[in-house]
Amino acid sequence: MIIEAKFAALKGIKLHEAILRFAFGGVVCVAAGLIAKRFGPGIGGLFLAFPAIFPAGASLVEAHEKAHKARAGFDGTVRGRTVASIDAAGAAIGCIGLAGFATVFWLLLPHVGTTLVFVLASLAWIALSVSFWLLRKSRIFRTRTHSRSVAAS
Repeated sequence: MIIEAKFAALKGIKLHEAILRFAFGGVVCVAAGLIAKRFGPGIGGLFLAFPAIFPAGASLVEAHEKAHKARAGFDGTVRGRTVASIDAAGAAIGCIGLAGFATVFWLLLPHVGTTLVFVLASLAWIALSVSFWLLRKSRIFRTRTHSRSVAAS
């Protein structure tokens, strides 16, 4: 799999979809702030770590894929769910990287300068994210059922 950016895909995003993502992210941030005000920043930070736009993004990815298949004359339900699940796997890997970032930041900030902590935490995030992506890509996590379902959809 080659990772690439498809900027032409931005044309397919409707205004209401962008507003939905923005609003959902804003609601999550406000909720985290209210929780932090009530229970302290340690607890509020846990809720701020919630992937704010993932639920909206996953449903939009599924809908876009279904619409794409419908234009070609196919149902697309299975394909839409499969693409959304692959997106979820990527989000999970990203969360692992962010957990590493937060852990390094939390452990080192009281002892080391902010700039160095940002650099080290970012390196931890990159190392974890890439490592888990490579592990996910390896044969260890591949299943024949998954490969067949993606190809058949």
